[in-house]
Amino acid sequence: MRTTMLRHEPRDTTTTNDTRKALARAAVAVLASLALLPALAACSTPPAPVVTATVLVTPTPTPTPTPTPTPTAPEVIPNPPAPETTPNADAVPAEPIPEGPAVDLGATAGAEGSATTDGAGNLLVYTVVEGDDFFAIAQRFDVPVQQLLRMNPTAVSGLGENIYIRDKINLDWTAQR
Repeated sequence: MRTTMLRHEPRDTTTTNDTRKALARAAVAVLASLALLPALAACSTPPAPVVTATVLVTPTPTPTPTPTPTPTAPEVIPNPPAPETTPNADAVPAEPIPEGPAVDLGATAGAEGSATTDGAGNLLVYTVVEGDDFFAIAQRFDVPVQQLLRMNPTAVSGLGENIYIRDKINLDWTAQR
């Protein structure tokens, strides 16, 4: 028979004491919680009444599927034959707009200024007043806008859009200003 001797190692008393103190603190906390539980129970609201609901489920009928139409080949319509091409006729120069002396047709809206004439009664210059526009001036003196622009290359800019009060518009078709 064999005898085994167990060696006993010394215990660390500091660790054991700390563990005992921690367990004691935990036990005190649990007991304090249990003591407060009846007091806290009095603060709670009474339980809600029990409500019973009856739900009736009506089954929804399954819809009948709509049959998918079978595709049919579209009717093929042939393109009409291309027309026969004809060459363009030779270009004939357009007749130029006739240029001639300006004729005063009388003041109108957009052309209410005064015109200056020479001794023979030929119109020389038109003075722009407030509210005038270049197109109305051309209409009043029966002169195409293009001709009036050519007669006034320096006095009028921007295709006649930029005319100002007291501007002088040349009406003498034989001169340029």
